[in-house]
Amino acid sequence: AEHNKPLIGIDHMEGHLYSSFVQNSQGNPKREFEFPYLVLLVSGGHTDLVLFKNHLQYEILGSKRDDAAGEALDKAGRLLGFGYPGAPTMERLSEQVENADKYKFPRPMIRSGDLDFSFAGLKTAFLYFVKKLPEEEKVENLNYLASSFQEAVFQTLVSKTKDAIIQTGVKSVLLGGGVSVNKRLRTLMKRMVKEQGGSVYFPSYKYLNFDNAAMIGVAASFRAERKLFVKDLSELDRKPRLSLKDSSVNPIV
Repeated sequence: AEHNKPLIGIDHMEGHLYSSFVQNSQGNPKREFEFPYLVLLVSGGHTDLVLFKNHLQYEILGSKRDDAAGEALDKAGRLLGFGYPGAPTMERLSEQVENADKYKFPRPMIRSGDLDFSFAGLKTAFLYFVKKLPEEEKVENLNYLASSFQEAVFQTLVSKTKDAIIQTGVKSVLLGGGVSVNKRLRTLMKRMVKEQGGSVYFPSYKYLNFDNAAMIGVAASFRAERKLFVKDLSELDRKPRLSLKDSSVNPIV
């Protein structure tokens, strides 16, 4: 039977932008919108710095040029012999050595002058380093290899976010996406934002960092208020590589 319900097209990265504002049935956590925000979206497929100007108004400040941060962590985990996804195992091993940065892997594009990210070179440097290590030494230092790689990725993310704060003057920071569940990334981000005199918010429940219906519902509610419904159903399709830059979905004002 036809219900003639209006449909709303949502990019799931738009959902991640709103994930820090998802509330439970009691209306907690109580977070008012105070635009603008600087958002780091960091997952297996995305690494983006976004200026969240107002509801449904975004400006991409920087994006991944190759591997996303989560993808790099997963691939490094695979090189060390872990299953997929490797990132949670990398986090667990890093905690065992208090996130020690024993090997000082490169921080990619840290002085590039822009806000883009690139992790392919870091991954290659790590690959050659691990291949050259004698097996016994590799096994003995598994925790340190994991933590040194994770530090290189996270310190790069935090450094670029700091550059974005300085360039834009926006000191309210949000994190979203699967990698933002990592405790070490949160610690480094909180420390940096505090030093900059700003505030940082994370999704309030662990599951909200990953793809979930709640964040899509929040993003959809702001589109529904503005009656931004799909006009032509034949135009509605899933787009696996959709970017927030796609103005047909997200009019950037």
